[in-house]
Amino acid sequence: MALLEGMGVSKHFGGIVALDNVRFHVDEGELVGLIGPNGAGKTTLFNVICAFYRPDSGIVKFMDETISGLKPHQVCWKGIARTFQITRSFHGMTALENVMIGALFGKDAHHNLDSAKEEALRLMEFTGLAGKANMPVENLTSIDTRRLELVRALAAKPKIILLDEVMAGLNPHEVAEAMEVIKKLRADLGITVLMVEHIMKSVMGISDRVIVLANGQLLAEGTPEEVCNNPTVIEAYLGEPYIGEAYPEEACQS
Repeated sequence: MALLEGMGVSKHFGGIVALDNVRFHVDEGELVGLIGPNGAGKTTLFNVICAFYRPDSGIVKFMDETISGLKPHQVCWKGIARTFQITRSFHGMTALENVMIGALFGKDAHHNLDSAKEEALRLMEFTGLAGKANMPVENLTSIDTRRLELVRALAAKPKIILLDEVMAGLNPHEVAEAMEVIKKLRADLGITVLMVEHIMKSVMGISDRVIVLANGQLLAEGTPEEVCNNPTVIEAYLGEPYIGEAYPEEACQS
């Protein structure tokens, strides 16, 4: 049984078809990459899963329960957390206080500030952000702000986390560190991961399976190797010169 599943999911914005009859699944314990060109519908799919948008047709199920039609906070309480492509910190608060919000309002929420603080500090240590705990979020670097986005989502105690371009803007060393943290989410915390990412070396290097969207439709899915060598994916992502050739080595090496 899939942990998270979408069946025939469609979403329109006026005459624009953002998602068109998309089906997908993520099994418990998987680390799944979601890729595709800009405008493919990746973030829209995240927004549908997390109930920021209601699908125009189709349903999303979590743990075999239909969650389409719930409110965002109810989806979070079920055990789904996410990060945002554009980071959204609570200004006027410290990094620690931001993470405590996740601990206080997520799944299995802590009922007092002391336990929420303890959990927040533990997760900040896990993600390498403990040294910035008392810093106002306005003073964090863009990289630390992205890390804060991740750790606040983790504080909500999700069974699955949806990561929306958490490596954007990172240098190669920072990307490597981020990859290790994401792998630890599953290995150490037992969290299932669905991640949108444009850095192909990263997503192909750590994913068990990759889902490809283009023009709001499911284009392909399979192992990283299968997707890397799929001519349809190559055409949609890299253009005609790459049809029939292996995906560029620098994009697919782990």
